[in-house]
Amino acid sequence: MRASSRTALTTLLSAGAIALSIVAGGTAAQAATPAPPPVNAQFDYQIGGVYTPAASVGIVDRDHTASPVSGRYNVCYVNAFQTQPDDTTTWAGANSDLILRNAKGVKVGDPEWNEYLLDTSTAAKRTRIAAIVNGWIDSCASKGFQAVEPDNLDSWTRSKSGGTQLLAKQNNVALATLLAAHAHQKGLAIAQKNTTELGSAGKNTVGFDFAIAEECQFNTECDAYTSVYGNNVIEIEYTDNPRSAYTQACAAQGKNISVILRDRDVVAKGDSAYRYEYC
Repeated sequence: MRASSRTALTTLLSAGAIALSIVAGGTAAQAATPAPPPVNAQFDYQIGGVYTPAASVGIVDRDHTASPVSGRYNVCYVNAFQTQPDDTTTWAGANSDLILRNAKGVKVGDPEWNEYLLDTSTAAKRTRIAAIVNGWIDSCASKGFQAVEPDNLDSWTRSKSGGTQLLAKQNNVALATLLAAHAHQKGLAIAQKNTTELGSAGKNTVGFDFAIAEECQFNTECDAYTSVYGNNVIEIEYTDNPRSAYTQACAAQGKNISVILRDRDVVAKGDSAYRYEYC
């Protein structure tokens, strides 16, 4: 074969290989993109206790220690930025320094939920926190959940002590980015929980796939989520706010996004405090 013919053939084969690589890579990338929850499907928030959901429920959200529901889209709850009140081991011992402390060494807490804030202030601590939370995400994936909900993304807004804010938004965003990358590697979609302060960065920088917005009608901020995620938004209003927040939410966006009403402690069905409505 003449050199010119060999060169032409080599060029053609190389171009073909590149084209195949691009097609294969594009297909793989598309296949690896986790699907968010079905838009406007009935949602059931069960992070305070599990029970059999109604047949009409399409999306169920449960704690990572629970199991998903067969035949539904399942979201796995992890408290990624604060401690759980009943978890006395994860953040103890060698991990005790991952709890935020003020200048006097006192733990900084979220008094409303009896939880302590995790210290996201350094890259080293964020890496260690992510290693723990990613272990929970691994469990979510292995159990068969389709998505993960990392809670308390906005913990920096509760980090003031002695007039000084101890955590920064950009550091929580950095940790969330680590968690989102890991969730996607495991084939899970990931939710932005509340935190309108992120704007479009939640989707474009962190990589969140959808939003779970608590009390967005009551706080007049639902548009902050739908402007970023379209109808890939799940809205939860609570019974300790005026009922008008829920009825207004149903009228305004109930035909487009998932909207429910729940008791504040999201207790299990059968508890006297249990409340649940959807529209």
